[in-house]
Amino acid sequence: MHSELLRIPVEWSGVPIFGVGVLLALWLVGGGIWMVVSGKRTAWSAETMSYLPGLVIGAIIIVAIPRVFPEGLPIRGYGVMVLLGACVGLAMAAYRTRQAGLNPELIFSLAFGMFVCGILGARLFYVIEYWDTRFNFDNWPDTLIAVLKFTEGGLVVYGALIGAMLAFGWFVRRQKLPALAIADLIAPSLLAGLALGRIGCLLNGCCYGGETERPWAVTFPQQSMVYREQAANGRMAGLRLSQSAADDPRPMVLSVDENSPAAKVGLEPHMKVVAINGAAVTSVEEVQALMWIAFQDRRSIKIDIAAGKSFKIPKVEAPPRSRPVHPTQIYSAVNAGLLSWLLWSFFPFRRRDGEVTALMLTIYPISRFLLEIIRVDESPVFGTGLSISQNISILLFFAAIGLWVYLSRQPNRTSEPSEPRP
Repeated sequence: MHSELLRIPVEWSGVPIFGVGVLLALWLVGGGIWMVVSGKRTAWSAETMSYLPGLVIGAIIIVAIPRVFPEGLPIRGYGVMVLLGACVGLAMAAYRTRQAGLNPELIFSLAFGMFVCGILGARLFYVIEYWDTRFNFDNWPDTLIAVLKFTEGGLVVYGALIGAMLAFGWFVRRQKLPALAIADLIAPSLLAGLALGRIGCLLNGCCYGGETERPWAVTFPQQSMVYREQAANGRMAGLRLSQSAADDPRPMVLSVDENSPAAKVGLEPHMKVVAINGAAVTSVEEVQALMWIAFQDRRSIKIDIAAGKSFKIPKVEAPPRSRPVHPTQIYSAVNAGLLSWLLWSFFPFRRRDGEVTALMLTIYPISRFLLEIIRVDESPVFGTGLSISQNISILLFFAAIGLWVYLSRQPNRTSEPSEPRP
């Protein structure tokens, strides 16, 4: 884990870098030159003017940075890998665009809209999913700052897919392009970008897996999310908490490790917890909040159970790193990289527009569903016992089946050539 790579100061030797400063001037001059050059090539078409909103949004962000990050702009490993993934994906798509005999400017315009809307969709999806536990502060400034800190992690792939699809649909309709053909062209790029983005997840410590003793397991430092959640869930004391049943939110002890501090005081599985250090609890979330406070303060933990007994766990020394967990970020990166290679290789052999996209929507939901089994950072939703990503994976898989049925009724024809035009 290496969340923050470096920090760029707001000003240097009294000269402002962000806000109304050097970076804003460079952004406006560079953006203006880019638009002028592009405008001369395309006779100032709508394609050229599509860069203007991005130029304005970038300027607003530069001006706002000193207010959001008064101590300097942190360059996060997660954000760097997401940006690198976007650049690699764009290069791949531009190469395919040239092979198709099209102007790469087309894909640059499309990529910008999909990237911005994808980030917005991914962040919005994450904020909605974790609103109660990570964003619901008592005042709106703290909430807004927490929502905007997307470079620290907290982007959901399926949220990005929804946002990018909206931008994609708007663009191809406005440009009157064959949607399935363009989707096939960019599908490998999406998975290549995802593969690099998952390495960013590893650097950030998010999207982690469950505990394991496998030799390739990884651990994370004390400031990581997995460390905090393990401590809050009693893992440092040898406990594992859970709600009593799908329809009963009351907390109970799910398991107790042998020879652990919890086992030594007599705690056993299936005991229902009613209070922590004298504070009554009715849900696992309440237990976790109190356990985390006690762990941070290095205090003992008194657990009252429904049978009327009490168990006092002595204060637990904080280990330097988390318990070993599955490196699901690496699993996901390898999965996305292999799928990107498969889609890239399959592209010249497609018989109909949409087959590459259909293949992606068939394989990725299956692999994502299986990966979610060993991930522990998403809770079951909608009473299904499955995470929200697993539920969406099922929907996407059935959508892929529908797309294959539709394609099977179309003639064997593609909308653009597979080899470069002379």
